[in-house]
Amino acid sequence: MAQPSANIVRLQKKDDGPQEQALYEVRKAIHPRAVHGWFAAWRWLAVWATQLVFYGAAWLQWNGRQAVLFDIADRKFYIFGLVFWPQDIIYLAVLLIIAALSLFLFTAVAGRLWCGYACPQTVYTEIFMWIERRIEGDRNARIKLDQEPVSPRKLRLRTAKHLAWAAFALWTGFTFVGYFTPIRELLHELAVALGLADAPGAGLGPWETFWALFYGFATYGNAGWMREQVCTYMCPYARFQSAMFDKDTLIISYDPSRGEPRAKLSVKGRREGAGDCVDCGICVQVCPTGIDIRDGLQYQCIGCAACIDGCDQVMDRVDRPRGLIRYSTARALEGGSTRIFRPRVLIYSGILAGIVAAAAAGLWLRVPLKVDVIRDRAAIAREVEGGQVENVYRLQVMNTTETSREFEISVTGAPTLQLATDARIFVAATESRMVPVRVRAQPGGLGAGTHKIRFGVRAVDDGRVAVQEKSVFVMR
Repeated sequence: MAQPSANIVRLQKKDDGPQEQALYEVRKAIHPRAVHGWFAAWRWLAVWATQLVFYGAAWLQWNGRQAVLFDIADRKFYIFGLVFWPQDIIYLAVLLIIAALSLFLFTAVAGRLWCGYACPQTVYTEIFMWIERRIEGDRNARIKLDQEPVSPRKLRLRTAKHLAWAAFALWTGFTFVGYFTPIRELLHELAVALGLADAPGAGLGPWETFWALFYGFATYGNAGWMREQVCTYMCPYARFQSAMFDKDTLIISYDPSRGEPRAKLSVKGRREGAGDCVDCGICVQVCPTGIDIRDGLQYQCIGCAACIDGCDQVMDRVDRPRGLIRYSTARALEGGSTRIFRPRVLIYSGILAGIVAAAAAGLWLRVPLKVDVIRDRAAIAREVEGGQVENVYRLQVMNTTETSREFEISVTGAPTLQLATDARIFVAATESRMVPVRVRAQPGGLGAGTHKIRFGVRAVDDGRVAVQEKSVFVMR
């Protein structure tokens, strides 16, 4: 993989004295050329799919509430019919493991598919560049506009572009916050804050305002200004991706055996012995990171395949076969046969399939009831009427369903154990209730010391919704 030479500060003594060289090269503006083709269509399909989910899911309703809501204040995550509590953090860990293994698998098989098609940086950069092209024109028009002196036309175009970027970025930030504060309430608060609604309301809170502006500013800065610099300098994936590549990884490749030596087209036609590459530079012009794929695979390549579409269009015009730049493998370019089912792919696939199956089974068998048992430390054991020994506990019963339920509490572990409190409790939908529970035992039935017991909590209307938790009973 080609790597850029390190930029360092050098002091060279000349006749006119020491001379300093910049540590980093000044960024040159990249104006990617619009391209159409098979892979461009797939990229826009990914843009539409991801953004319809992001902007649309926040407005979906489920059982009278927002379908997808991460209610941090009440420590509940709602995802359609599922309600997750802090005790369900294991599912978040499993989700992150699945995401990491999927990234490893996709990278080993076909390179940077995530970066090229579904990464938020790629998706929003594609949207911002579309807005830019609609306002300022295609590549040549934008380059010409950059070189023009400041004029009313240039100010008008640039102002319109940045206002459109800012409006889209703010709406993105608003939608992001809408996953943590119900978005319909958030919209009402925004209308009140802007003076567009007369209904009573406190307006946007400070944290909601901060995160909407922060996420909007991040979208505006990353997709509008920084663009390829995020992928090149800020994203760690660009640096360690090569560790997941091998000779059988499907990557975007230029075929030098077919393209070299390069020869530009002329009125006299092509020279004898020239390769298929006409050195038109289209592959560089359409690249969002500004690299030349003909120099070999580089860490700046995000795998968007824009160069494939651009080169295929040129090959059609010069009546040459497509595929001079294509998805291929290093082994195939050397004349070998690509191995799809190789050890790393099989290992990643097996582990990923096992974790996904286990997670799906866990969700399917998940009991929508959680119980925590907390002993009363103030009085470990005390003697009550009739010479019985009493221990006091607090049971936190969490009803994770969206239906109010009545639960029955029981205790087992010794013949003489009995509840001294009401055995039935009522818990509202998606709520928790802390219940004090007193357990008594006859002094002759248990010896001195601690004894293992179990609390059972069962839904009265459905015996399958039941949980048992361990604890200990202290006998004096």
